[in-house]
Amino acid sequence: MTSCPLCLPDHESLLWRDAFCRVVWVDDADYPGFCRVILNAHVREMTDLPAPDRCRLMDVVFTVEAVVREVLAPTKINLASLGNVVPHLHWHVIPRFADDRHFPDAIWAPPRRAAGCRPTPPGDVRAELATLLRQRLGPPRE
Repeated sequence: MTSCPLCLPDHESLLWRDAFCRVVWVDDADYPGFCRVILNAHVREMTDLPAPDRCRLMDVVFTVEAVVREVLAPTKINLASLGNVVPHLHWHVIPRFADDRHFPDAIWAPPRRAAGCRPTPPGDVRAELATLLRQRLGPPRE
């Protein structure tokens, strides 16, 4: 799929990768720690994968969730696999806080609060997530 932005990404901030999937940082000041887990093959739906691959992908999603919870201690984590705009299998792992712009609604809903109302978390969240993902998932590899 030469037109798929997830098959041929322009700019990604990679946190971890192997031959099967990758974890990328979503640069969103309102949602620090927002990550995507992207299957490296162009597949539309979870049920298009063989059962072992579904389990493997969800293991990565759940590891990302656990690491984000450990680093940021959010009120809630939202997991979403939509693919309506980009029909390439990927999961959003979104830390949610009671004072974020949209809480308790989805981040795609109209905002309830002004931008920038959440303080920036201390430290380098991206580097901390990458380090913990390498520890839990193994070193990045092709």
